[in-house]
Amino acid sequence: MGQRKQHSFARKAGLAGVLTLGATALAACDVQAPGAVENLLGFGWPKGITPEAESMYNFWIWTWAVAWFIGFVMWGLFLTAIFRWSAKRAKKEGRGEFPKQLQYNVTLEMVLTVVPVLIIMGLFFFTVQAQQKVVALDKDPKVTVDVTAYQWNWKFGYANVSSDLSGTGQEYDGTDEERNALAEKSSHDPDGVKNPNPIHGKSMGDLSYLNYNQVETVGSTEEIPVLVLPSHTPLEFRLASADVSHGFWVPEFLFKRDVYAHPEANQQERRFQVEEINQEGAFVGRCSEMCGTYHSMMNFELRVVTPEQFSQYMEFRTNNPDAPNSEALATIGEEPYAVTTKPFSSLRDTRTGDNYVDTNVAA
Repeated sequence: MGQRKQHSFARKAGLAGVLTLGATALAACDVQAPGAVENLLGFGWPKGITPEAESMYNFWIWTWAVAWFIGFVMWGLFLTAIFRWSAKRAKKEGRGEFPKQLQYNVTLEMVLTVVPVLIIMGLFFFTVQAQQKVVALDKDPKVTVDVTAYQWNWKFGYANVSSDLSGTGQEYDGTDEERNALAEKSSHDPDGVKNPNPIHGKSMGDLSYLNYNQVETVGSTEEIPVLVLPSHTPLEFRLASADVSHGFWVPEFLFKRDVYAHPEANQQERRFQVEEINQEGAFVGRCSEMCGTYHSMMNFELRVVTPEQFSQYMEFRTNNPDAPNSEALATIGEEPYAVTTKPFSSLRDTRTGDNYVDTNVAA
């Protein structure tokens, strides 16, 4: 009887230890990926340029680290069972064909039940943790950008810019009241229209959900739009599509967002925020949703500059509303056109299949 109690206590203590270990793991915060193996386990993932992307990257690496550890343990058990308890070896050693059966070992069964549950709980916890950091809307953005996708290009407008970045010393409100009022009128058809307002009481040509700004950058067949943003600054993006579904994707953000028409009616949160972009430079952006004939050429460029450069950029754009974006970029010492989208041509005429630019010849 005493021995049974000792075994029972040992089992409970072991189970308590496993649960404590799991609770400790769940209490951990965003843990930096192990530097020695992150390139191996990254499997080609780019390094992120925002804290949110870094959080997802770390989660990705640790998930693979755990997966490989579990894989090695399981393969070790498989190989042990294959070679140690084979019928051929048992016959050679004069033992029975089957090894000792452990189906009534309660401790082993508890471990094999509790450990997978803890693994799933841990993965679920860290998934939610990374997700909540990415979708959080509490980052107090200093620049708010309206992103409008359409077949097959992009329009970027500056909705709000804080006083220290606006170039004027005052908070910048870039809303274009006149065009927004015109868009609002499009929500209902005039009298006499056949089958007016068929979609939830709104016109089929409703554009009232789109935002229009005084300072905008609009892409064209000849020119890839360049979205200029400051580094080390909280940012907000407000997404909407003027037609079909699109996808806003900067690979270095390590995630994409669907871009829908009528986002509120589709119960989609159109906003997302990043704490900062921690690296200056040019980063390619793409549409990640198959949206039609020229989907593959629906590119844009994210140009990240210093806050001082961005302030000068905004000052030039507001004082010279008719000047092209390329001229504004040149005034702050930046390349006036996109530099990240080659070797693909932005020209839409691809009937000949010639949508590739030989950069060696172009140079």
